[in-house]
Amino acid sequence: MYIGMACSVASMNSGAIQVMGEVLDVQRTGKYFVMSVTAPGIAERTQPGQFVTVGMGGEESSMILRRSFAIQRVQSRGIYGGTLEFVVSPVGKGTRWLTKLRRHDPLNLVGPLGKPFTLPTKAVTCVLVGGGYGSAPLIMLAESLRDRGCRVDTIIGASTEKKLYGELELKRVSTSLTLTTEDGTAGVHGRVTDALENILESSQVDVVYSCGPMPMLASVAEVSTARKVFSQCSVEESMACGIGVCMTCVLPVVGDDGITRMLRSCVEGPVFRGDRVRWSDVGTIPDGTLGKEVVRP
Repeated sequence: MYIGMACSVASMNSGAIQVMGEVLDVQRTGKYFVMSVTAPGIAERTQPGQFVTVGMGGEESSMILRRSFAIQRVQSRGIYGGTLEFVVSPVGKGTRWLTKLRRHDPLNLVGPLGKPFTLPTKAVTCVLVGGGYGSAPLIMLAESLRDRGCRVDTIIGASTEKKLYGELELKRVSTSLTLTTEDGTAGVHGRVTDALENILESSQVDVVYSCGPMPMLASVAEVSTARKVFSQCSVEESMACGIGVCMTCVLPVVGDDGITRMLRSCVEGPVFRGDRVRWSDVGTIPDGTLGKEVVRP
């Protein structure tokens, strides 16, 4: 049952709202959990690549910071109104608390947040690359691309079979699906970039979309740029607030004017052009960045 909706979120994400939703289902899938929740208002606004932040521990919790989760899929209509799904990897106190919730438990959500993937205006050939449960937002993206008549070749990988995610869902919505594992326990023995290079070499690809660990994104962007293929990367940076206030998720990105700026992943991202992120400088403020103080001896 829908519990109620709180006030709008005052942030640069003007389309975001805060909702007191309700858990519909928590299902274990390998090492991960898929959470289905009511989110009227958020579901209707969501585009592929956007995310929600979730309040941890309930109203009396000492866990002040919210957690960010990429939206896997939305349904804007139905008996519960708008609903959405996101994937949880239980690695800390907050995420373990989430996975123990049960049907009808309340959950505070803010969304949709962030800049979504840019979708083509005509039918083109796309390659989607996901690492671990970073594959989750690619499901909604693949569905949207398919609806536009695009060819969608998908590659998902992980260090081992147990860390793969979304194989069945992505196989259903993709033209082709390639699995890779670094230990060879499933699919092709190797990394996603090995499979990506093979596809880019044998096919005419218009755009590469990717989501997963930062080192993987850096490699995907490098391979795509070397082949002169446009790429979009959804970054995995820690987002303490999710609305552009705390500045914990900044990374160096080159603008159209050639100037590097520290951009917020939660507002200006999480989707960035792969060839614009200074991947080797992530975690630093590189020289030449706009606003960086110059210290002279």
